[in-house]
Amino acid sequence: MSKPTSAGRIHYGFVIVFCCCLVMGVDVGLVFSCAGIFYDPVSRAIGVPVGQFGLYMSVSYVASTLMLPLAGRLIERYGSRLLLTLNSMLLGLCVGSMGLFSSVWEFYGAGVVMGITLAFLLYLSFPILVNAWFRTKVGLMIGICSAASGIGGMIFNPIGGAIISGYGWRAAYLAFGAMILFGVTPLLGALLRNRPEDKGLLPYGHKEASAGNPGGKDSGASGTDYCKAVRMPAFYAVMIFAFIMMAVSTLNLFIPKYVMVSGFTEVEASLAAAAVMAGVTGGKLLLGMINDRNCLCGVLACTLPGVAGLALLLAGQGTLWIMLCGCFMFGWEYAGVTVQTAMLTGHAFGKKHYTRIYALISIALSSGGAIASGGWGLLADATSFRTVLTVGGITLAAGCLLGAYAYFAPAKRSKA
Repeated sequence: MSKPTSAGRIHYGFVIVFCCCLVMGVDVGLVFSCAGIFYDPVSRAIGVPVGQFGLYMSVSYVASTLMLPLAGRLIERYGSRLLLTLNSMLLGLCVGSMGLFSSVWEFYGAGVVMGITLAFLLYLSFPILVNAWFRTKVGLMIGICSAASGIGGMIFNPIGGAIISGYGWRAAYLAFGAMILFGVTPLLGALLRNRPEDKGLLPYGHKEASAGNPGGKDSGASGTDYCKAVRMPAFYAVMIFAFIMMAVSTLNLFIPKYVMVSGFTEVEASLAAAAVMAGVTGGKLLLGMINDRNCLCGVLACTLPGVAGLALLLAGQGTLWIMLCGCFMFGWEYAGVTVQTAMLTGHAFGKKHYTRIYALISIALSSGGAIASGGWGLLADATSFRTVLTVGGITLAAGCLLGAYAYFAPAKRSKA
């Protein structure tokens, strides 16, 4: 067997990033970023309230939460190529079959299947593959992959809306399923590889990353053992950080309503939603680059602007441009959900057992979305939107402290 090299004009790691962007932009983009366009037409067609129909997404979150521990172990054993390809195929079949449903219970069943597949495709795909294939520019690559889901939503929402308008929601589900099944799945099977060694390569940036290591050893094998990691306080700090980041990000669902309650029109509320998405897309790319320089700066760059954004929304009530600035800054918190959690996990525990450790951390992401998306609504009903935003800001400030603790914990251990 030939020795792995880093030769080649274009490193195959960038093909892996392309595959991850397909997963996030098409598979995840069609399922999550475009889900809202189906709520009204489907609920009217099957004769249930919108809220009752939308519960299938909560079912999906719960299924992902339960699947994640096993998903991490399966990827370690069988590899990302096989499991991402199979789950993409299953997701495509599931989404396409939703065009044939006539009962809300069928959608709940589909939510279970979607949740199982998204445990692999949404939570574990790009963090695991990028960390395996890259030693430098890890943050930037994670940011690019993560941003693809928002870009996919921007592209496919109008396409799906046009299909629903012209041919009905059943045709839109069938078309979305076909895009996943025939557009993404074959490419994953053909192009994905689990590790650089599968292509006879070293990870991208190996020379730069190993320049300071004695003997030039690859840093990919370094890190904390899984059994040791799950007993460390830093592990629980990262897990709670992840839960808080996801929980606070779901405030995005209530910001347009808050803007309207503050006296603005639906059009102006839609501008607020667009400002959040602008912050998310730009934030994901910039957070990746910031993390490549310093992970602590990344923690601060996604939490402190988020706190400031919520403060502007509270203080600027009645002044649209101030609220739009607050929405944009809040988008950086939303961007940190996937980018910062993945980077902080890698910094705290290394790459040795990253797959299994990050799978457990992702449970906090999934459960945070499932719990908070309904919890904030109940709090708003019992108090006010201002109270919700205030509690969100305080919670996010606590998350900042936890992220900082997780950043410094490895250094403390190395000195012990």
